[in-house]
Amino acid sequence: MLNFKHLFLVSVALWSAVGMVRAQEFDPKQSYEIHTQNGLVLDNQESLDLGGKIFISKKEPHKESQVWNLIPCGDGCYSIVSPLTELGIDNSGNGSKECPVIQWDPNKENPNQQWRITALPNGNYLFTCVASGYNLGFPDAGLVAEPVYQLKPDAQKISQQWKIVKSNLKVVAEAFKTRSDNDWENERIFAVNKEEGRSTFVPFADTEEMKSDPSYTRPWIRNQSSRYLLLNGDWKFHWVKQPSERPVDFYKPGYDVSAWKEIPVPSNWEMLGYGTPIYTNITYPIRNNPPFIQGQRGYTVEKEPNAVGSYRREFSLPADWKNKEVFIHFDGVYSAMYLWINGKKVGYSQGANNDAEFNITQYVKPGKNILAVEVYRWSDGSYLEDQDMFRLSGIHRDVYLVATPKLRLRDVHLTSVISDRFDKADLCVKADVKNYGKSAVNASVRIALLDAGGKTLRTFTTAAGNLAAGKEICLPAKASIRDPQLWSAETPYLYTVNLELLDASGKVLEATTQQYGFRKIEIRDNKVYINDALVLFKGANRHDIHPRFGKAVPVESMIEDILLFKRFNLNTIRTSHYPNDPKMYALFDYYGLYVMDEADLECHGNMMLTKRESWKEAFVDRVVRMVERDKNHPSVIFWSMGNESGGGPNFEAAYQAAREIDGRFIHYEGMNDVADMDSRMYPSIESMIAQDNEPRNKPFFLCEYAHAMGNAVGNLEEYWDYIANQSKRMIGGCIWDWVDQGINKPGEAPDRYYFGGSFGDRPNDNDFCCNGLVTPDRRVTPKLWEVKKVYQYMTFEEVGENNVGLRNHYSFLNMRHFNLRYVILKDGVPVAEEEFGLPDGKPGEHRTIHIPYLRHLTEDADYHINLEVKLKHDCVWAKAGHVVATEQFLLRERKQKTEVPELSASLQVVEERQYIRFRAPGTEISFDSKTGMMIGLRYDGQNMIHGQQGPALNWYRSISNDPREWIQPVVALRGFDWKLAEDGKSASVQSQIEVKVGQVNIPYTVKYHVYSNGRVDVVADFTTESNFELPRLGLQMFLNPSLEQVEWYGRGPMENYRDRKNAAYMGRYKTTVTDMAEHYARAQTMGGRTDTHWLALTDGQGKGLRITATDTLDFSAQHYTDKDLWQVKYGHDLSDIHRAEVVLNLDCIQRGLGNASCGPGPRPHYEIQKDTVYSYSFRMEPLR
Repeated sequence: MLNFKHLFLVSVALWSAVGMVRAQEFDPKQSYEIHTQNGLVLDNQESLDLGGKIFISKKEPHKESQVWNLIPCGDGCYSIVSPLTELGIDNSGNGSKECPVIQWDPNKENPNQQWRITALPNGNYLFTCVASGYNLGFPDAGLVAEPVYQLKPDAQKISQQWKIVKSNLKVVAEAFKTRSDNDWENERIFAVNKEEGRSTFVPFADTEEMKSDPSYTRPWIRNQSSRYLLLNGDWKFHWVKQPSERPVDFYKPGYDVSAWKEIPVPSNWEMLGYGTPIYTNITYPIRNNPPFIQGQRGYTVEKEPNAVGSYRREFSLPADWKNKEVFIHFDGVYSAMYLWINGKKVGYSQGANNDAEFNITQYVKPGKNILAVEVYRWSDGSYLEDQDMFRLSGIHRDVYLVATPKLRLRDVHLTSVISDRFDKADLCVKADVKNYGKSAVNASVRIALLDAGGKTLRTFTTAAGNLAAGKEICLPAKASIRDPQLWSAETPYLYTVNLELLDASGKVLEATTQQYGFRKIEIRDNKVYINDALVLFKGANRHDIHPRFGKAVPVESMIEDILLFKRFNLNTIRTSHYPNDPKMYALFDYYGLYVMDEADLECHGNMMLTKRESWKEAFVDRVVRMVERDKNHPSVIFWSMGNESGGGPNFEAAYQAAREIDGRFIHYEGMNDVADMDSRMYPSIESMIAQDNEPRNKPFFLCEYAHAMGNAVGNLEEYWDYIANQSKRMIGGCIWDWVDQGINKPGEAPDRYYFGGSFGDRPNDNDFCCNGLVTPDRRVTPKLWEVKKVYQYMTFEEVGENNVGLRNHYSFLNMRHFNLRYVILKDGVPVAEEEFGLPDGKPGEHRTIHIPYLRHLTEDADYHINLEVKLKHDCVWAKAGHVVATEQFLLRERKQKTEVPELSASLQVVEERQYIRFRAPGTEISFDSKTGMMIGLRYDGQNMIHGQQGPALNWYRSISNDPREWIQPVVALRGFDWKLAEDGKSASVQSQIEVKVGQVNIPYTVKYHVYSNGRVDVVADFTTESNFELPRLGLQMFLNPSLEQVEWYGRGPMENYRDRKNAAYMGRYKTTVTDMAEHYARAQTMGGRTDTHWLALTDGQGKGLRITATDTLDFSAQHYTDKDLWQVKYGHDLSDIHRAEVVLNLDCIQRGLGNASCGPGPRPHYEIQKDTVYSYSFRMEPLR
């Protein structure tokens, strides 16, 4: 007879065979409980945490966390959404891997959240994840509070079978919206009555006015054209948290706004106290249901669903604008805007970092005009603006009017053709002329090419003929010059191209100008050549951010960033992840930076949009508007179609659209096959090398690497040693990223910088926005000094006696543009120096430089030579004498001598309870026999040790790359003994201690040899076992608060670590304990100094303690422990945890920094090895 199990298996087989894997019908407005076979239920335990696990729990009446909605996704699949948290069950993106499921922002189009519900013959159901094919289930035991998993499918297992039971609880999540009448919830509507994109230029009445304007050759300077009217300034402003509360009729001229407050334009309204700044990386701040804007329980948008800012201002047209065409131009608005003039609706725009221009001729009138702009914080465009940044709102860039004649120069496109010998260049001009008049006209465009000194080189004209009313024509023209000066980041030579629009009589109707650079970009042998020279792109990613002004970045801050790029050897900027303010590109051209110009396009939280045809036009529009605006800038070397949005046909369409406009190479990391180069983020060195060796006929670029979050940027040199010297097709990379995205709170001190979560914003990604090489206020960090050294364009080598080899790695600059300065140091102190001009040396060439002073080096000291290559003359980004490259070589190392102190006094030994005290005139050194610790080091009545906390094991470090919570160690003394020497003038003390940190045991031994003159020799041995995984080994001691002055002979002056010390040279340095603190946005371990021979900590009179290493050691001196630092949230709150005493860390070894906050950890040779004994020794002695 068949048993039940056999019958069930037969039923399942039959059911599968006849194709009964059918979609089930579930009501999205009905609440359900999902039961196991033993009566437990699916439960999120009321957690709002993204990534939180789902559990099975005992059923409790009226418990809302045990109720679920089944939301149809199509094709018989459902999202399992908690109406309590409005989060959905997700397989956590782990593919076909057994793992716990998590809760995440619901997204019906995400296959990780699509569950096919299949009815079984026994009335139970299977939930099968579409992405993985795995079933929802739990471990076979099925215990209370066990997490729910996706498991390898097995329909026979009871642990994968569920009952679906209707619930009487009326807890229903807001249904996923399916339609909207709002423009800002329609992906097909992103531009209404908006002008086509064009290059950036301002019209002038004539050439004389144009040439006399301060912006003529400096386009970032505010121009004074009579055809230009700036509308920046104070506008009337009204803010509401959602559209239903907005003043609907505010645009009407009769609407009274006199009581409204004012807001500066440009600005972000959150920076001024209106609404909440939100920092999130991938997770959308709104419900993930494109194109709709909906709240999400637990998010900021629950209280601020979609803030609306209503802007009003008046303006008066100049009298001579009569009969002109008038346009209003917005350089950037987050995220969507409607425009009215004098109560008439003009148009609508999305694309927060693309310009928007409207023809308002028919709406304006002589005299006073009323301008009204309604800005929505969120729109369907927000789904394409999911960048890793603070989400801020409002009119954040310039607003201005321009007036043109009825016959208008609408656009200009400049390109060039340069001969193979670079002795001839053709300037190719396309001038788009449009007739806004009511009758046909004859017109022409006169073009003049001027050199950098203002000398006219060529003048040529192109005629439009008879241009009909309402029509536009593209007028091509070309002129040649001999021996052109070429533009590059190293030699940013700019010509001026002036254009005059002429009527039939030759009268100038309007004039405009462009700064232009001739340069040729080629890919040869999978490398990039500019002007026939191989170029490596040494860059960083940069977000638009200012701590006070948010995304409304002042031009002074733009210049500051560019100058820092230049002065620290960065030649490339990726405008992550959107086009920058137009003024930036004029600055890039002028100062000389290579630019990867990136479109405002990232749908990181919903990559399915790249495959949806209804979104294609929006994708294409964002890329096309970037290319059209920035096409005339020589600094733009690459277009980038966006960031982290996956791949799909929408990017294929965007690529084709960009290619039709411009021939520059196109980048997109998310879909290398559609781009002109391969690109990668955060690979290990091994992974990078493997990809470089793939048989691909494309250059290879690291668009993001060396994640600079907190105390980071380890092993940068190893990346560049391969890229520059060994790679087959690598062209460089951009570090992530330039500046910490920390911002101020309104009304607080300007030196307090906040990150995600600081504003009560949800969701948030905490301090993941603080990845900068510079701080929010642009202070240089030690990370940037390392970058400068690794990126430098000169390398040095020792070449025999009295000679140094120097190789020129610039692409265009000759060595003769620089001086060389050398300094000879004896034990870190300069004893000789000289500076002289370098000889002729072309890019790529090597020269041997004679150094006359390399003799008379004694054996009783270390000798080093420091080398500096310096600018010989002033340039636009630095003064003469600016250092561009450095190196240090060890010339002679001191011969080590064993020093035996001469002792006259004897030690007196005093035993008091567990304390052992060794006394001599002016000296008392004390130990605790119960702990094995040195507790006193008293010289001339002053105890160097504070609070009896002498040298003890220090294992703890926490940095953003390697975050660790403090674990209270368990300390056990395994042995303690001491012995007085036979002559009574010294004694030895030995402590054997075992420390347990979690599951890690660290046995260590400290041996002290105490001398009657106050000297103490210390030897410490640390043993790592097979499970060792801690970040450091060394001794920590707390010193007298008076020992504030620090001097050392070792690497400095800046903070350095074993995998980030190329820029830190051996020398003798002085500072204070207070000034050894760094300015990390999130407080963490800091202030390390490596390869230290000796250090001294003294009071104001030079009295204190000197520590001399037998070989070298690493140290840091702070007014905080590492535990203190990690437990405080913000770097600006260090004063709250400031200790009076000095916390001195003497490291035997510390693991490297690596880049593991987003990328690989330290290289293996920078790790602390397991099953190893580490030893070091040093001497402590008084400074009297």
